[in-house]
Amino acid sequence: MDAWTPPFSIAVAILATWRVTHLLTAEDGPLDAILRLRAMLGTSQAGKMMDCFQCLSLWVAAPFTFMVTHSLWAWIPVWLAISGAAGLLERLGREPPEWKLQPPDFPGNHDHDVLRPRQDDSAE
Repeated sequence: MDAWTPPFSIAVAILATWRVTHLLTAEDGPLDAILRLRAMLGTSQAGKMMDCFQCLSLWVAAPFTFMVTHSLWAWIPVWLAISGAAGLLERLGREPPEWKLQPPDFPGNHDHDVLRPRQDDSAE
């Protein structure tokens, strides 16, 4: 049995695309090599691309797409799917936004008392 089945191949392509793209956009790399590369590229077009996960994942996904398909007609949608899946993984890995909940602005809701005394002052 061949270990490189289509589902396995696409999973490897997606994970490899995410890993390489994340390394290039968000990490310093071994011996700060990626950090130095990013500094060397500066504000050039390539430097700007290294700041955008979604942009760079398109380029990184291209060679990994050949692991999944050799058909030209299938290559374009598979390429976009691999890049898109890597982008979804990147979003899933982010810290969730911190929500600051505030009480609704209803009339009479400005005293900010959590527990209010009963209006009839009756004992239970």
